[in-house]
Amino acid sequence: MTMRTRKLGTTGPQVSALGLGCMGMSGMYGEADRAESIATIHAALEAGVTLLDTGDFYGMGHNELLINEVLRTAPAALRENALVSVKFGALRGPDGDWYGFDGRPAAVKNFAAYSLQRLGVDHIDVYRPSRLDPDVPIEETVGAIAELVEKGWVRHIGLSEVGADTIRRAAATAPIADLQIEYALISRGPEREILPTLRELGIAVTAYGVLSRGLISGHVTPDQGFAANDFRAHSPRFQGDNLRHNLTLVESLRKIAEEKGVSVAQIAIAWVLSRGEDIVPLVGARTRQRLGEALGALDVTLEEADLAAIEAAVPADAAAGERYAAEQMAMLDSER
Repeated sequence: MTMRTRKLGTTGPQVSALGLGCMGMSGMYGEADRAESIATIHAALEAGVTLLDTGDFYGMGHNELLINEVLRTAPAALRENALVSVKFGALRGPDGDWYGFDGRPAAVKNFAAYSLQRLGVDHIDVYRPSRLDPDVPIEETVGAIAELVEKGWVRHIGLSEVGADTIRRAAATAPIADLQIEYALISRGPEREILPTLRELGIAVTAYGVLSRGLISGHVTPDQGFAANDFRAHSPRFQGDNLRHNLTLVESLRKIAEEKGVSVAQIAIAWVLSRGEDIVPLVGARTRQRLGEALGALDVTLEEADLAAIEAAVPADAAAGERYAAEQMAMLDSER
């Protein structure tokens, strides 16, 4: 297949129309198979995926080291085409506990230095604070990244999970390529104010959670259990009556998918792709099988009738439960 591309805003790079989110390869969804993770990233690069998304706190550096190994062992042409997007700022303890976020300029540069070393690269393609530090003006955090851009350590500046006002302040400080935010059929919040603001300013979206942590992938069952170290064991959308309700939405979506001869996951990803050329879905495939299914979404064309049927089956705000637990929701500037 020939991979289509999309541009990350007016100032950002050209990237593959689908990116690979690598977080799940470092334990956020329970144990991961290291060999399969590496094989999956290799397969993504071979399929033309150029955007690899990670965070320095995914497995406390584990994810960046995983990508390092892939880049070291990939053919030169694929390695040169790969673009790495890194989130920073989350503070964690040895036991995995979360202690907030640090967006101070000195911390920004410190985090970048460690990421460059772990990734084994001479620059980071897109660098972004993982959350807004409530104690540090966004101008200071973005200004520090801009200094890294001037020195060649970073190519482009991104944002993550921030609201319209913060986006405007950041964009007034330095050019912003994209905002990373959860956007899916059952996570439509950005449509209200954030997407219009981004489009006004020429900033793209890298959309994570396009399958809502697997909830609308078509592979989750009502009686499915999750390990204690799996994010979904604590996610409101995967609990009790919420899960049962949300899976009825999936079954409605399945009927539409079957009529088109595609999978539920493919139609859910295709829906995000259909929202605009300025949106790049990040698929969190942890295996080559799931990656292959996700890539198949690029061949799915949704006509107006399809989009209307999808909207009727899964209208905005149809999901039961918030996308994060209350404590984590409180940390999201995008939800204020």
